[in-house]
Amino acid sequence: MKVLFATSEIAPWVKTGGLGDVAGALPAALRAQGVDVRVLVPCYPALAQAFPQAKEIARPHWLGGLLPHAVLREALAADGTTLWLIDYPPYYSRQGNPYLGPEGHDWLDNHLRFGLLSRIAAWIGSHASTLPWHPDIVHCNDWQTGFAPVYLRYLPGGRAKSVLTVHNLAFQGLFGHSTLQELGLPDHAWHIDGVEYHNYLSFLKGGLRHADWITTVSPSYAREIQTDAEGMGLAGLLRSRADAITGIINGIDTAAWDPSRDPHLERDYDAAHLDRKPANKSALQRELGLEQRADLPLLGIVSRLTHQKGLDLIPPIAEALLALPAQFAVLGSGEKSLQQAFHKLAERHRGRFAVTLAFNEALAHRIEAGSDIFLMPSRFEPCGLNQMYSLRYGTPPVVRATGGLADTVLDADADKRGNGFVFAEATAAELRAAIERAVAAWRDPPRWLRIQKSGMACDFGWEGPARQYAEVYRHLLE
Repeated sequence: MKVLFATSEIAPWVKTGGLGDVAGALPAALRAQGVDVRVLVPCYPALAQAFPQAKEIARPHWLGGLLPHAVLREALAADGTTLWLIDYPPYYSRQGNPYLGPEGHDWLDNHLRFGLLSRIAAWIGSHASTLPWHPDIVHCNDWQTGFAPVYLRYLPGGRAKSVLTVHNLAFQGLFGHSTLQELGLPDHAWHIDGVEYHNYLSFLKGGLRHADWITTVSPSYAREIQTDAEGMGLAGLLRSRADAITGIINGIDTAAWDPSRDPHLERDYDAAHLDRKPANKSALQRELGLEQRADLPLLGIVSRLTHQKGLDLIPPIAEALLALPAQFAVLGSGEKSLQQAFHKLAERHRGRFAVTLAFNEALAHRIEAGSDIFLMPSRFEPCGLNQMYSLRYGTPPVVRATGGLADTVLDADADKRGNGFVFAEATAAELRAAIERAVAAWRDPPRWLRIQKSGMACDFGWEGPARQYAEVYRHLLE
């Protein structure tokens, strides 16, 4: 099978969230399953710098609307993945976030920037392509490539099948009516069964309507987005396509996240040598200025500080949790009000509450290893990665029962095979009760060891998810 994997970001070069991690890992895992993959991504500055000798392989033209002619270049990543880079500096040679300008606002021409990405994905997947390699499947990701299935459907001639993966339904790519012509789409595409969404043009809605198959990044999220409460206004459309939706949990990079050989840690350890883990707690306490106390549970948080992540539930119960007694290690940045709330807690409780308002990959590893309990009280979480990192690092997580969190964490008070602690409602009271249950278990060392080992025995590699994606492709082609 030949698959074109279209994405707006790819780790390690360009990453703002989980999509970057998926694009950086899934194609290689698919190749291991025998799938012939090419990854299509804009040639951002980091990629241009990484692959200065990328050779020209095509110049797609006659794309329609205001979409410009661009150069398609080919490069080979270190893991053997073939990258196809869309080289058009006026759109992609911009510093910083691929979606936002320096002031933190969306680039005003995002509809054209990602319209071009979608259009070239469709060109490669159509009979118009001049390339010798022709995909059977065009696999798109989120709204930025959501128009590829739309172009494939509206343009004449033969076409590849299309799959659209929803990483986060909250981001829908909404633009004004005038962008329809700028993107080279016919007038009749402006329809409730086309790309129109409450008098806006929606990249994501168009993709969900026209893709041959839809996947999401966890089975629970696939069900949740079909409910009015979690469907972000698209639940009706998704329910109408329920027979063509599959939830596949993301994998993690098990080489980068491996406590037995993690260069960021004070001391390596594994499930057979959990007696070495406390050395990482002690080192983390020293690094963050926390009291050197082995008798206090250390609660870790590595996250964007946002309402979605449920971290606004922490400040109202922080005093009660510190009185358990317990310590906190927080790493992240986000909403100003939350940053201020966590900063005040750190000022008021020096030695017990540490906060680092930044992103630091090495410190993230040390918090995963050095914490006793990891907190992830998300209101919604399509997949989530940190809970899987925590389980792999023998740091049982406390999570809300939503999306990928519900699919990966089993409550230890409800099941002897439990690997963490789960609560249902996004309230401070329920989160506090779940944390108190976790701390009670932590104070029972034999039981805690069983919970740790249960989590560390889980397999969160990419082999299983890649096999499921390959099955989706095969099903479509049959």
